[in-house]
Amino acid sequence: MSDNWKRHQDMRTPLKRALGLGSAKTGTDHFMWQRITAIVLVLLGAYLIGLLLSLGSANYELARAIVGDPINATILLAFLVAMFWHAKLGLQVIIEDYVHTPALAGAALVANIFVCALAAIASVLAVIRVTLGA
Repeated sequence: MSDNWKRHQDMRTPLKRALGLGSAKTGTDHFMWQRITAIVLVLLGAYLIGLLLSLGSANYELARAIVGDPINATILLAFLVAMFWHAKLGLQVIIEDYVHTPALAGAALVANIFVCALAAIASVLAVIRVTLGA
């Protein structure tokens, strides 16, 4: 291929080409994980909504036994992990797009990670506690 043809295929501006600036090559990972977690949440959420509707007149012991079932507990744990991961990714995009002060954006990103991780850990431990009967 000729250099002239390659130059026409390069979508960067002359300034970006001169400075060597281009794609950071990380945006597609973030985009894909947002979509994957969204699909997982829809599928697992539908199962959990059906499970909750079936618990309509159940007493506490029956509800605890159903949540403590290994299959139901695994599905609930997967839902919780996907939910908090999806929330972290979504809030990250909002912070990056709308918080323009670098120090505030950095603090908000760290807080986002911390709060989502803490909430996920607390939720997972609660499900494990119910599953083990503690």
